[in-house]
Amino acid sequence: MNGRADFREPNAEVARPIPHIGADYIPTEEERRVFAECNDESFWFRSVPLAATSMLITQGLISKGFLSSHPKYGSIPKLIFACIMGYFAGKLSYVKTCQEKFKHLENSPLGEALRSGQARRASIPGYYSQQPRYESNVSDHSSFVTAPAADNMEKEKFPRYEPIPFSSSMNESTPTGITDHIAQGRNFS
Repeated sequence: MNGRADFREPNAEVARPIPHIGADYIPTEEERRVFAECNDESFWFRSVPLAATSMLITQGLISKGFLSSHPKYGSIPKLIFACIMGYFAGKLSYVKTCQEKFKHLENSPLGEALRSGQARRASIPGYYSQQPRYESNVSDHSSFVTAPAADNMEKEKFPRYEPIPFSSSMNESTPTGITDHIAQGRNFS
């Protein structure tokens, strides 16, 4: 027993804290299987079709004259770029599907972290909506300053400055010459 008593019952289910998934996390065998499955599916079902389609479209645009080919290398640099962009677009487009696969794993710390992250985002009040400007835990029958009065106090304490309109000149104090000339020509009184 090493001098410490264990107060847990042997068959009692202990609530596990949400795991911290970092760089030092070692995935379980089931998670490794899902990683490999996601990698294969994203490559064959998303990356290869998007890369091939983007290369075909790029070659078509070059042959129609909408894109110019390189004088020395021809269409190869643009085709390679289109292939790489299609590959990464395919990988990125599969991320949500792969996350759902991990969320459906039962004894997965990574799946638990993804599920709890989604629940945490949904439970934050005002996460997607505007939060009220003044929040108060004080009852309605208090002698404290209310929100509109506090707003008026802020206005009195700090003067409001109007924003300076955008100017295209480098320095507003130096005349551009055009407006001075026009202003002098119109001033006939």
